[in-house]
Amino acid sequence: MTAPLTIAELKKLAKRRVPKMFFEYADSGSWTESTYNANEADFKKIKLRQRVLVDMANRSLETRMVGQKVSMPVALAPTGLTGMQHADGEMLAARAAEEFGIPFTLSTMSICSIEDVASVTKKPFWFQLYVMKDRDFVIDLINRAKAAKCSALVLTADLQILGQRHNDLRNGLTAPPKLIPKHMWQVAMRPRWCLDMMRTKRRSFGNVIGHARNVTSLASLAGWTHEQFDPKLSWSDVGWIKERWGGPLIIKGILDVEDAKAAVDTGADAIIVSNHGGRQLDGAPSSISVLAKIVDAVGDKIEVHVDGGIRSGQDVLKAVALGAKGTFIGRPFLYGLGAMGKDGVTRALEIIRNELDISMALCGKRDIKTVNREIIAEV
Repeated sequence: MTAPLTIAELKKLAKRRVPKMFFEYADSGSWTESTYNANEADFKKIKLRQRVLVDMANRSLETRMVGQKVSMPVALAPTGLTGMQHADGEMLAARAAEEFGIPFTLSTMSICSIEDVASVTKKPFWFQLYVMKDRDFVIDLINRAKAAKCSALVLTADLQILGQRHNDLRNGLTAPPKLIPKHMWQVAMRPRWCLDMMRTKRRSFGNVIGHARNVTSLASLAGWTHEQFDPKLSWSDVGWIKERWGGPLIIKGILDVEDAKAAVDTGADAIIVSNHGGRQLDGAPSSISVLAKIVDAVGDKIEVHVDGGIRSGQDVLKAVALGAKGTFIGRPFLYGLGAMGKDGVTRALEIIRNELDISMALCGKRDIKTVNREIIAEV
């Protein structure tokens, strides 16, 4: 079989190999999915300037994200239930990212735990924090991330309440997942996935069970998950999180200039321009459409990253040209993971790197650190 050449090809393969409820969990947006769709569509509207007869030798994609050297300006985004796309998914993705020389970000709502990922990696990874009502649990998460030598904390700011995702409701997907007859049929139709899941002990939320108060089983997890996301989370909470963490802090979920300025005031090291992959406020603008004005407002005071809608190396190039110091990819690596396990994550990164490298050269640039808005075409 020919190796997939695009992220879209990995997506098709993942759809055939991952049970429907888990594939659609990763591949859905909220409500009408207008923001989810705009995230991709708005990248396509941006055109690049082709430049010719320039020296394209000795190209470099190497740069830095939050002080860390990276082989290209890409990090794997935090994604919940990654270990349900493929058995031990977070561990496999973290290893692929480490070998590729880019950061991996572990979600609070991961299947594999902080300790699981630390056990299979040699370099520090990043940890994404959801702030729960149980502050003792939050402090414990931060302390566990510190013990695992995580090198950055990503605070998600846009999930105080959960946006309604119709596919999850139609599929009957809950946290934790409950195997109703429909689910059993979906799982039975994916025998390779089933076999891999039977071989692993990691099938629940590893960062929560056995760590959160009175959560010792999947049964007790359901009630805890429903109650714990804190709608009172505010800018005033960032200070104590930053102090407790003591390392680089990234705030994820910024989509407005005023919020970007507020993030600067907290002393955070970076922000991620993000609408949660179109999974929260449907009708919000795409991430790429607001990136430039946020960079213009705060880019000289704080490092600006972006996620949402990136499906190619050209998308990464466009984001960097508009001022992003780094990009985060979620669905592309999940498609690769679901399609081919660790090799699929590596393949997704190879696809993005190859297109980023060639497109940068054809725009007349040899070093990603010199890419700016002059490569964007006026149409």
